[in-house]
Amino acid sequence: MKRHLFAFFFLSSFFLTAQTQDCDCESNFKWLKTTFEKNDAGFAYALEQKGASAYKAHNTKISEQVKSITNISDCNTTLNAWLRFFRSGHVSLRPVVQNNSGTTNSNVSNESVIAQFKNWEKLDVDLPKFTKYLQSKENIDFEGIWVSGVYTIGIKKIDDAFVGFIVEADGVYWTKDQVKLKIAADKSATFYMRDHSAVNFDKATLLSDNYLQMGHINLKRKVPELKTNPAVERYFKIIEAEQPYFEKIDDQTTFLRIPSFSGSRKPIIDSVIHANKELILKTPNLIIDIRNNGGGSDRSYHELLPIMYTNPIRTVGMEMYSTELNNQRMLDFINKPEYGFSDDEKKWAQSSYDTLSKHLGEFVNLNEGVVSITKYDEVHEFPKNIAILINEANGSTAEQFLLAAKQSKKVKLFGTTTYGVLDISNMYFVKSPSEEFELGYCLSKSMRIPEMTIDDKGIQPDYYIDKGIPKYEWIKFTMDVLKETSQE
Repeated sequence: MKRHLFAFFFLSSFFLTAQTQDCDCESNFKWLKTTFEKNDAGFAYALEQKGASAYKAHNTKISEQVKSITNISDCNTTLNAWLRFFRSGHVSLRPVVQNNSGTTNSNVSNESVIAQFKNWEKLDVDLPKFTKYLQSKENIDFEGIWVSGVYTIGIKKIDDAFVGFIVEADGVYWTKDQVKLKIAADKSATFYMRDHSAVNFDKATLLSDNYLQMGHINLKRKVPELKTNPAVERYFKIIEAEQPYFEKIDDQTTFLRIPSFSGSRKPIIDSVIHANKELILKTPNLIIDIRNNGGGSDRSYHELLPIMYTNPIRTVGMEMYSTELNNQRMLDFINKPEYGFSDDEKKWAQSSYDTLSKHLGEFVNLNEGVVSITKYDEVHEFPKNIAILINEANGSTAEQFLLAAKQSKKVKLFGTTTYGVLDISNMYFVKSPSEEFELGYCLSKSMRIPEMTIDDKGIQPDYYIDKGIPKYEWIKFTMDVLKETSQE
């Protein structure tokens, strides 16, 4: 808590909204612009990097666009385009869920959701006949019946493209035969999310015969039943895991999967580490897989640091931007039970609030000095080599963890460059006066700026895993490198 509060990794997202609901987009834009300019910790920094003239031109363009927008969906898209001028992550604008009367309510009726999407495109398929066709089909392609989360999706070839339709779903947001995805002849793909917003991907890929990947969307083949590849099965177990877990790979290597550093996961992460710490400290190699870990709370990785430790860990601090709205976050820590703050943490929040309130309009360092140094009493003999698997979906607290981990002589990073969203952090969410939108912006700026910036650059691996190595073979590649290292 003394170095960072909470750093969440959010990209622009879409919540369910009545797409035809009237919206005063011009007024919402004025609120968004004013609130962001006055309170976001990265606003002045972005302006310095991109220039006042570019910002003026951007404002002129968006101001003209919002004048003719009358519904929330189009307004949301345009206002998010305005926000993307500043940075690619740690910023968010999303519509607030509305009920039938137009008031804010998270308990939207099933009937209203069904009615909203009743005219969605459908593909009428004779399922028994289609299933029989699939079971007798010789060539393997995207056609099949697939499972992805709560959805069972049929994919049928139509001309040169493939269309995915709902076989089974929740019956509310998605109902039978509605079109859930499309794969074009060039294999570019569109997947429609729970709220029916479209996400586009450059390429849909068969990863072995039984798995279909579109970016972060994974589908597992149900029909026809085909021979499985154990390495691919293992990969999807890892990537789709929602909770951290540990396993012993062989006598030389243990494996720890951490899909998220969310504050709510800390007790589970800690319990997994404590339950297996004795084995970890007896085994030469440790692989920590944080692929697709978008961040959370710094507290969630603290139990890993003593295991990796070889020398003092230096952490460059941050400054909080003090405004009346921003400082409310400290009072939220005290008054809102969902944050789970202890009495000592609440005292810290109150003290921080008092300090910030004396420096409105300024950046405030709540800690002593620019750099904090973490030391532990012991350097463990094992593990001797620690590999951390990373990819482009790692951001925020996951990147803060890597900055700390890289300082250990035992640690090497394997994979691809991370997302790069850490310098401007600590998101806070506020609703618009109309209560139609919720803005997420940032409260803090790293004191690493400008000498060592992460945003829009990311953290590079020590061992780049190129596209010639399938994702399901990353662990094998890493183990081979660790074995070679052990022999040196």
